[in-house]
Amino acid sequence: MSSKQLKSVRPDSKGRILLGALAKGVSSYTITKDHGRLILEPNVEIPAQEKWLWENKQALQRVKKGLQDSADGKIKSRGNFKKFAEDKK
Repeated sequence: MSSKQLKSVRPDSKGRILLGALAKGVSSYTITKDHGRLILEPNVEIPAQEKWLWENKQALQRVKKGLQDSADGKIKSRGNFKKFAEDKK
């Protein structure tokens, strides 16, 4: 992995640094220290109700394949299946 210097920042009086647009879409960071370097690994959070998908490798692979098939134009519309859905209210 190659590194690229993006910007230079200075900590404020409380030791905080501002990442600005570099942090867009990131909910938190994991910080590790390696040979005097601080490494920020970005994290994003997912809703608890979607956690199962990330833990079920087979289901996740099927979703990824479906998304790729859609992007490749390999799927056809089969109409609206709303009449088969149950109202869970």
